[in-house]
Amino acid sequence: MQRAIELGRQARYWSAPNPPVGCVLVRDDHEIGAGFTQPAGQAHAEIMALNDAGDANGASAYVTLEPCSHHGQTDPCASALIDAGVARVVVAVEDPNPQIAGRGIAALRAKGIDVDLGEGADQVEADLAGFLLRMRRGYGRITLKIAMSLDGRTAMPSGESQWITGEDARADVQRLRAEADLMVTGVDTVLADDCRLTLRANELPLDGEDKERALTHPPARMVLDSKCRTPAGARILAGGETTVITAQNIPVGESGQAVVLAADAEGRVDLSAWVQYLGEQAFNEIMVEAGPTLSGALLKGGWVDRLIIYQAPKLLGDAARAPAAMNFSALAEAPEFEINEVTRIGADLRIIAAPKG
Repeated sequence: MQRAIELGRQARYWSAPNPPVGCVLVRDDHEIGAGFTQPAGQAHAEIMALNDAGDANGASAYVTLEPCSHHGQTDPCASALIDAGVARVVVAVEDPNPQIAGRGIAALRAKGIDVDLGEGADQVEADLAGFLLRMRRGYGRITLKIAMSLDGRTAMPSGESQWITGEDARADVQRLRAEADLMVTGVDTVLADDCRLTLRANELPLDGEDKERALTHPPARMVLDSKCRTPAGARILAGGETTVITAQNIPVGESGQAVVLAADAEGRVDLSAWVQYLGEQAFNEIMVEAGPTLSGALLKGGWVDRLIIYQAPKLLGDAARAPAAMNFSALAEAPEFEINEVTRIGADLRIIAAPKG
């Protein structure tokens, strides 16, 4: 199963909206076939492993997610395993997709195939977090990334922020972008930084085929812009289609696609409508790099599933800008997080946290 998990991780740069799944076929304690999910519309991990093996009769299959049992863009993987004569299937996690939800396992067992469930489940739950969340609640995992100083500041009073963190931290952010299906920012960041939110090949810390897969399938881009203030010449609108989420029906640049969603009481894009739209577009991993207004709204509204902070050993002073625009009248109102990981990245720290409870 560990080998299947490692294979699945190779698919995370291109499998979306499908989950990045790995599969290994074993017979007489020897690996005879292996594979991982191909881009949408192409073969799933089980089919790749079966093709790699050629003959899988009597083999055991180790697969990180329950084999699909329905006809989508490809034929059911459960049927393919049955037709190949596989004797045993070990599944890490049952697929919560309503079209599957145990039906793949049931189909295998109905044909007399032994099925074991749960091996490696914790690792696979972490690796497939975005997809599993989308299937279970309707929209994928929202990660908020913040780069800040030791005193919790993200920019000088003038707005100067390049660069708070070092090269190693910025390279790590490139890796996170490669793993995302969608990059999101707010219009204030577009106006202040004229950001691209693209992958930069020279900074991407991946090698060989992983790097090729990531650059071939870069994440989509999105701007939350309630009043449609994104300039037609903004760099984020260049080099591929970008979605501008707005509350007003105003045209954007030629490379931008405007989507009008409901407004909240303050005339801004209603974040509930936004996350519903994310689910409809089948984004599994959503990564936000934004200024204090959008970051604060997401944190205060409880929309952040994972908070990643890159903290530099610098002090910017009390006049510098805070990472999130939030105000609370009592300590009990403050969002509380659990720190899951603290890692040194070059001269900086990377802190990964999730909402408590």
